[in-house]
Amino acid sequence: MLRLRSARPDETAALTELCLRSKAVWGYDEAFMTACRAELTITPEDLERSSLQVACAGNDLVGVAQVVIDGREADLAKLFVEPSALRTGAGRTLFDWATREARRQGAQRLWIEADPDAAAFYRRMGAVDDGTVASGSISGRLLPRLRLELSVPTATDSAKSDPTA
Repeated sequence: MLRLRSARPDETAALTELCLRSKAVWGYDEAFMTACRAELTITPEDLERSSLQVACAGNDLVGVAQVVIDGREADLAKLFVEPSALRTGAGRTLFDWATREARRQGAQRLWIEADPDAAAFYRRMGAVDDGTVASGSISGRLLPRLRLELSVPTATDSAKSDPTA
């Protein structure tokens, strides 16, 4: 059974490695992954300046999500799922948490800078394309930028409120 909880400072290294394993499922080579390491690292400071949740299955960490709030804008800084837990609902559960957390903190919009291969997942969650943004790790690489208006229910919010879904 999947459960969410706050990330702990003693888990930052393990969560960083989870992010790297998750990113690597798209077939990136070692040089690419090395270039992404700093951007995918979770630090104890991240726990203080943002909201982080981990998804656990039993005692295993199977996913992590990080939301950074700036006034009415929220950034989905990270959402990664352990490769063995892909397609189990962990990503959807973490995304639902991220949207609830952003709303709880007063954000009206959630921004997502997605890996090109992950963008379809965010579109299924109700996000829409809103241009591109430069990669923080790879010079010259552009990433899809997506936007989710938080005043509009997400696909999963709608399903939860529909008793026939």
